[in-house]
Amino acid sequence: MGRAMSMTLVIGNKNYSSWSLRPWLVLKAKGLAFDEELLPLFTPEFRARLAEITPAGRVPVLLDGAITVWDSLAIIEYLNDRHDAARVWPAETAARAQARCIAAEMHSGFTALRGAMPMNCRKDLRGRVKMTDALKADIDRIAAIWRDTRAEHGAGGPFLFGGFTAADAMFAPVASRFRTYGVDLDAAGAEYMDAILSMPEMKEWYAAAEAEPWVVNEDELPDERA
Repeated sequence: MGRAMSMTLVIGNKNYSSWSLRPWLVLKAKGLAFDEELLPLFTPEFRARLAEITPAGRVPVLLDGAITVWDSLAIIEYLNDRHDAARVWPAETAARAQARCIAAEMHSGFTALRGAMPMNCRKDLRGRVKMTDALKADIDRIAAIWRDTRAEHGAGGPFLFGGFTAADAMFAPVASRFRTYGVDLDAAGAEYMDAILSMPEMKEWYAAAEAEPWVVNEDELPDERA
């Protein structure tokens, strides 16, 4: 019998769980070995298992030996600190500060977008969402972040800071949402969205989401970490 991998990432349904995608994408993109434990959202199994491992009661959760880390951004920071291969912030000080700012803004903001456009990898939901002022403001802000960051720091690669960083992992579910709901973007935004969705790791996530048997009513998805 082979030696068990030391790290396990506990996630929710790949079709719906945007928060789970973020650290999963970092682990995959950086080639770190880990086991994956998927818990179907809104099931007794989900609640019971999370009660065993985290007081927060939400996914994702990283188990690394005796260490338990919950919350997407905290997991990404832990991986960055723990594994040289997982350094996912820009090396230059100003760029690194900006990357952390926009990652934190994504982590804590854009509530109108989250509420109106739940993540769903399997469906085409273009034209299904009413464009409110709050939703438009969120979309416009994200488009500006993508455009301005790429213009200032994106030389040398297709991502926000050229090469793949934690900031890209934080915005990857937004690219997925924009595709699902047919959000119109400027050329810079469309190019960046295509770069994210073309990643082999994103294609792997989408293929797994397509194969999942679970179907959840989108009205039950106020927060995909639940």
